[in-house]
Amino acid sequence: MGRTVWFPGHMARGSRKLRELTDGLDLFLEVRDARAPLLTASPFVESLRTSRPVWQVLTRKDLADGQTTDRWLDWFGASGGRAWAYDLRKDRLDGLIRALGALRPSHRELRLAVLGIPNVGKSLLLNGLVGKKSAQVGAMPGITRGVSWFRGRGFLVVDSPGIADPHSGAAVHRWLAWIGCSKAEVIGGTDVLALGLIAVLREKGLWRLVEESWQVADDGESDEALLEAVGRRLGCLVRGGKVDLAKAGKRLLDAFATGKLGRASLEGPGEIPLWQLEE
Repeated sequence: MGRTVWFPGHMARGSRKLRELTDGLDLFLEVRDARAPLLTASPFVESLRTSRPVWQVLTRKDLADGQTTDRWLDWFGASGGRAWAYDLRKDRLDGLIRALGALRPSHRELRLAVLGIPNVGKSLLLNGLVGKKSAQVGAMPGITRGVSWFRGRGFLVVDSPGIADPHSGAAVHRWLAWIGCSKAEVIGGTDVLALGLIAVLREKGLWRLVEESWQVADDGESDEALLEAVGRRLGCLVRGGKVDLAKAGKRLLDAFATGKLGRASLEGPGEIPLWQLEE
């Protein structure tokens, strides 16, 4: 695999801090996107699991296919882990908070770290755990300095920067861009990204979402023809009546990433993810 196209220095520093913090923690909470739990796994989760328990929180439950998310929760449970799925903008975290509270030592707060790749909802989860009005606290005695700690509801939670896999290639980041977890501009033009998404939607039988939302039917034409049809349907035109493919691509990408086209999961338990085949 080639080196990632996007691994800023703060991510490298953040990964070192997480490893240094392990001895002072009771638990890791790993955040993944419910639409693609394997694609959005933290690159360090398996190595951390050997030293501390790791629980999964699947975010954007409202954007994923409900039955597929239920299967993912069963899959994590069958693997010996614990997992919850939430729409973090609306749902209460009562079940997760009760489970965490049961682990709290009698003499201090429960210490945990929230980790995950960029833009999966780590900050929303942290706010839900300790409360939006909780205050950031200083360094804890005997625990690595230089990270952000938050206290509330019997928890002491360390936030971490979004950390991407330093060894993943362009294919992974292209898929991540489709769900809003990577920067589209470092992968390619929006029209190129949209053509890749169109191909996957067709292969997985998900083009029906576009057809139902925008009345653009798949009659067997090329991916390029479908993108042009989307552009015409949405009025993405330039002088001479031609379609602005970049604008059409952006509209399609944004609509899919935000769930405006409907709920969809890009991978399910037991499947070989298409992005792995591309890598």
